[in-house]
Amino acid sequence: MHKIIIAIDGHSSCGKSTLARSLAQRLGYTYIDSGAMYRAVTLYLLRHGISAAERERIDAVLPKLQLSFNDKNEMLLNGENVEHEIRQMKVSNYVSEVAAVPEVRRAMVEQQQEMGRQRGIVMDGRDIGTVVFPDAELKIFLTASSQTRAQRRHEELRQKGYPSTIAEVEKNLAHRDHIDSTREDSPLKQAADAIIIDNTRLSREAQLARALELAHQAGATGSS
Repeated sequence: MHKIIIAIDGHSSCGKSTLARSLAQRLGYTYIDSGAMYRAVTLYLLRHGISAAERERIDAVLPKLQLSFNDKNEMLLNGENVEHEIRQMKVSNYVSEVAAVPEVRRAMVEQQQEMGRQRGIVMDGRDIGTVVFPDAELKIFLTASSQTRAQRRHEELRQKGYPSTIAEVEKNLAHRDHIDSTREDSPLKQAADAIIIDNTRLSREAQLARALELAHQAGATGSS
């Protein structure tokens, strides 16, 4: 079976994880949520009162962080299941600042590249197709209108019981997009050979069908 690497990048709350998880399941691939890794680091720093500006302290604690996923693809931080906590707004409001720290990015990229050595993975994030796997056989850049993204994120938070308002979510997404796109180290940008999927008006089923088509065109084989 020919296995490839599929990189999915895009703006905040455009459905990258939903598409990546579904695509991996259909292909029989491993799904890796790179965003969860940055959120876990952010949570650790918040718990220990370390700011993104304290780069020496961050560099000192990074080797102490063991990040992994359980069989439900939930984030484990030093063995603790933190999947619920990393999705809360307190982490969302700070994750882009932490992800912009060069020491954090280098540590996460190294771990992500190691995860991809066996191939047969779908990874989503901000710099997967440009930095983590620049030679990925398929690169998708996912996008949607800012209003659509805010509405989807607000509904997701509501369903999970996290308090938020549309205005708060819109402000958070705009803030994260700005930081992600303007940081010096691995900024969010579309890879030159990435294929754009605008899902503003696409159903999840239509989006998945398009991604599966692209995966097969790129040479992926699997149980689709």
